[in-house]
Amino acid sequence: MRHFRNAVLLCFSLSVAPGVVAQPEVERQLQTRFILAEDGDTIELPAGRIELTNTLWLDGKRGVTVRGAGIDRTVLSFRGQKQGAEGLKITHASDILLEGFTLENSRGDLLKAQQVGGLTLRDLKAQWTGKPRKSNGSYALYPVQCQRVRIERCTAIGASDAGIYVGQSDSVWVTDCLAYHNVAGIEIENTTHAWVWNNTARDNTGGILVFDLPDLPKKQGGRVLVWKNQVLHNNHKNFAPKGNIVAKVPPGTGIMVLAARQVEIAENTISDNRTAPTAIVSYYIAQIPLQDQAYSPYPADVYVHDNAYSSTRKCRPTWRHRLGFLLWLKFGRRPPSIVYDGITDPDAPDVCLCLRRNANASFANVNAAQGFKKITTDTAPHDCSFPLLPRPK
Repeated sequence: MRHFRNAVLLCFSLSVAPGVVAQPEVERQLQTRFILAEDGDTIELPAGRIELTNTLWLDGKRGVTVRGAGIDRTVLSFRGQKQGAEGLKITHASDILLEGFTLENSRGDLLKAQQVGGLTLRDLKAQWTGKPRKSNGSYALYPVQCQRVRIERCTAIGASDAGIYVGQSDSVWVTDCLAYHNVAGIEIENTTHAWVWNNTARDNTGGILVFDLPDLPKKQGGRVLVWKNQVLHNNHKNFAPKGNIVAKVPPGTGIMVLAARQVEIAENTISDNRTAPTAIVSYYIAQIPLQDQAYSPYPADVYVHDNAYSSTRKCRPTWRHRLGFLLWLKFGRRPPSIVYDGITDPDAPDVCLCLRRNANASFANVNAAQGFKKITTDTAPHDCSFPLLPRPK
């Protein structure tokens, strides 16, 4: 009863001033509620715009729910943030549910969760308002080093790295989400057992990325299913700050697999991505020195099948990226639907890419290891299959 009464009092104090709520006392009460929450508590956020100057931090909690009145009805705005990088931060917790509110304009990541076992993000919007720009935070929704992550019916807008990013995690699904005007719409990085399905990634620089990167505690991801998504006209200018790996992603990228293993790309609609609708590449394509001896820079066991490719107009590949310029030189305004850099592991010469039944799809192995010479469009070496990954239930 004490917890319920505190929640009601908080809602009442926040709702007495309609529209923008900015009084320091309200922010203090809200942060106190996060700090003092006990296992199993529900923190109710009322309708209205709540202006915050500090990171909201939920640490070491179990079974806590944070619930708003709905997307765009409850808005946590960090446009006047003075302390902390993140908007909402969750650490060392378990079985956390966040639902029904909007986060806006933090200095860094809008929502970061780290070392959380059991995290559900449902019916959330995380956005930087205005035109996309490199001064925006890196990630809108950012679980890292987490287990059992569920991201459902969320919207991510304006991130200078990835709108929805899950890194170094295990057992993840991202479904029924919308990501647009980010550098990367959805990114799965060094993560195992991930299902990305029924999402829309549109008008980003790159739609859906599956990356394995070096110099991270968790070295290798795998068993990632990208299934039944809408990946549409991801041609936005790349506005990532220099030095970020996603700054290497060319505008016009639909789905990209970089050095990841056991990835299945199936039954997606991939349309009007002008440079590389689907790209399968090694880490070497980024031309960044590699120091991590425990890291494998090669993609492996990638199966691209039963996808539908289309282009409603002839658009030249970007000239702002070496790969895009090369594709323009070789293919003009008809770049291949599936681009493979052809860089393979010399210690594992078996076929690492299989292609089957992709509608309206063309293919090119650009033979990057040989200086992009002797580019081939022959799909015969890739007419194979890998075992299907389990479907989400």
